[in-house]
Amino acid sequence: MPGELSLSNLKPAQARKDRKRVGRGLGSGKGRYSGRGIKGQKSRAGSHAMRAGFEGGQMPLHMRVPKLHGSTSADAMPVGPFRTYTQPVNLRDLDRFDAGEEVTPESLKAKGLIRTTRKDVKLLGVGELSKTLAITVHAASATAREKVEAAGGTLTLLREPKPRKEKNLKRKNRAAAKPAVAPETESAEE
Repeated sequence: MPGELSLSNLKPAQARKDRKRVGRGLGSGKGRYSGRGIKGQKSRAGSHAMRAGFEGGQMPLHMRVPKLHGSTSADAMPVGPFRTYTQPVNLRDLDRFDAGEEVTPESLKAKGLIRTTRKDVKLLGVGELSKTLAITVHAASATAREKVEAAGGTLTLLREPKPRKEKNLKRKNRAAAKPAVAPETESAEE
């Protein structure tokens, strides 16, 4: 280390590198075209500020490929635009609980049967249930309900099932409203 700092022995900590000076004459090495080549889009100013997916005016890929409409569309995940995902739990998985224990989404997560309590839980009827359990879930299949009640347990739903709409309701109403055509009786003209 030098003895004393003065203006005569000041040096930068790191060697300085001058910036590249383009377009400063042919002798500079970066004159004429300034390292951009000859003509074309990439030689123009602002040519590197294109949006993602821009293909130079060519029809972009996301517009070239066909789209699937309806409930199988990739935009309408999981399946269908208004469908929600439920986490399935089978009856055979409830063997981990002791008899008389209460089964809730929180206890199912604690036992590692579901990943999160933010999504709805649906109880399915795969397997047998030999214990009396008080089960509280968002939804349950008809088979699961029968098996739980047969084992002496109770099943409480956190979300009431929506009533199913009848298909072709208009057609049925029209058929019911139509009067039955009675056979024409012969009028006595005599």
